[in-house]
Amino acid sequence: MNTKRVVITGLGAITPLGNNVDEYFSNLVAGISGAAPITRFDAEKFKTQFACEVKGFDPLDHFDRKETRKLDRYSQFTLVAAKEAIENAGLDVNAIDPYRAGVIWASANGGMETFQDQVIEFSENGRNPKFNPFLIPKMLVDSAAGLISIKYGFKGVNYAPVSACASSTSAVIQAFNNIRWGKADLIFTGGAEAPITYAGIGGFGALKALSTRNDDPQSASRPFDVDRDGFVAAEGAGALVVESLEHAQARNANILAEIVGAGETADAYHITSTHPEGEGALRSMNECLREAGISANQLDYVNAHATSTGAGDISESNAIRGLGDDISLHVSATKSMTGHLLGAAGAVEAISAILSIQKDIIPPTINTKTLDDRLAQGLNIVTEKALKKEINYALSNTFGFGGHNASVLMKKFES
Repeated sequence: MNTKRVVITGLGAITPLGNNVDEYFSNLVAGISGAAPITRFDAEKFKTQFACEVKGFDPLDHFDRKETRKLDRYSQFTLVAAKEAIENAGLDVNAIDPYRAGVIWASANGGMETFQDQVIEFSENGRNPKFNPFLIPKMLVDSAAGLISIKYGFKGVNYAPVSACASSTSAVIQAFNNIRWGKADLIFTGGAEAPITYAGIGGFGALKALSTRNDDPQSASRPFDVDRDGFVAAEGAGALVVESLEHAQARNANILAEIVGAGETADAYHITSTHPEGEGALRSMNECLREAGISANQLDYVNAHATSTGAGDISESNAIRGLGDDISLHVSATKSMTGHLLGAAGAVEAISAILSIQKDIIPPTINTKTLDDRLAQGLNIVTEKALKKEINYALSNTFGFGGHNASVLMKKFES
């Protein structure tokens, strides 16, 4: 089967480190943490009282009051990031074939806050069965994908893949597949999440997945460190405009990077824990390399899933070591700064990997002071300060509850 080359031409981001792509990546390279005490609600009674929230975001800066009431916070993030990506791509949406343009946009939880608040209101009002007519469209996981297509008139493929914390990487992979198979010319992809809620913090806290370092939130996310004690929940969105090379060149687009490989596998092991040897993660990464036609020693950088959990970091470290004994790649974990954006993590981290390729720099893994000997052996983990390095191939990993593994491989563009 003859497949098309697939390139990335636009990026958009709203994150705990900045509300646009430039701010986000600059703060990553500078090693700044986005963690702080929770402001979205009173978290005093929770074991974890901090998170990586988006800062300085007022929906009324982007939407009128009537529209704001119809949008969950995750959809608001979606549309803001989408606008930046469209502009960054220099895309005239009126000049493309709408039937060859699609949206594959992910979220693990959708309108979590909307659903939570409606249930609270139902309970507090004497269980009066009077519900907001926008409850269902605000909370559905696929609503954001629909909103993007409605706003920009994209009439091609449109859906929301869900694979827990691998969701937006799955979205990027499916965009890649649809374009290389000739089913679309352009796809808008990525993901958004807004889980800083009673249920989000309480639920992950009950799983003992969250850090409880309330006395020092900015140092709480410490991937690969011997003292790691859980992840830091985060919110935001990452957006990518993905096109066939022919389509991008025909409109003289600025090409940021090329997608050259993708891997999706299942651990078939446990509902929340990753395979201890990283068996599924290794197969996911190897599938990327196989599709790209490169060996592991040609890989320059892995943006690790590395959430700062005890079992997860060990599993991924085992998987990366499994790529081979002679690999010289570097590894870093940007979740040490952004926190864990759950279903949006893959898109936000893919953006970081793309900019690493563009700028030949690897953001650091902050807060990692004493590497866990079970993880560090044989791995070049970038800690403390960003590393200048020529990067031709960068891979981004994400893994989700249920045993979902997704990896995407990007390359410096060469015509």
